Amino acid sequence: MKENITCSGALFFAKDTKRFLLLHRTNTKRSQLWGLVGGKNQDGETAWEGLKREIEEEIGFLPSINKTIPLETFTSNDEKFLFHTYFCVIDKEFIPILNHEHDGYAWISYNQWPKPLHNGLQNTLRNSEIKRKIETVLDIIDYI
Repeated sequence: MKENITCSGALFFAKDTKRFLLLHRTNTKRSQLWGLVGGKNQDGETAWEGLKREIEEEIGFLPSINKTIPLETFTSNDEKFLFHTYFCVIDKEFIPILNHEHDGYAWISYNQWPKPLHNGLQNTLRNSEIKRKIETVLDIIDYI
């Protein structure tokens, strides 16, 4: 019997530049793709606990997050895979200290996403409901 897999990812948004952080993955079956900070949750972790651990592992520290907004929970057809995507607002861009999973990072303006994007992230960013949610947050970001 296949075990359930829960993953979490952070779409970091820096208020000072109005840009998003993406990482370039190198050493997995998703190599050479741009994606979110995040990964698989360990046994017993909530989605948010797993994401905080993954953030520290992948960028070297846990930045001060002003606001975390759940964007989406993707569920596979067989309901055995869940991916929680969070919009994380921070004050200023930072330089991540990348671990062995990544060889690059970029701070990207909205709708200027690099290629090739991870397929799941690409689907998320093309989803009209999620786009409206992101655009709403961008419209009110100065009040957060």
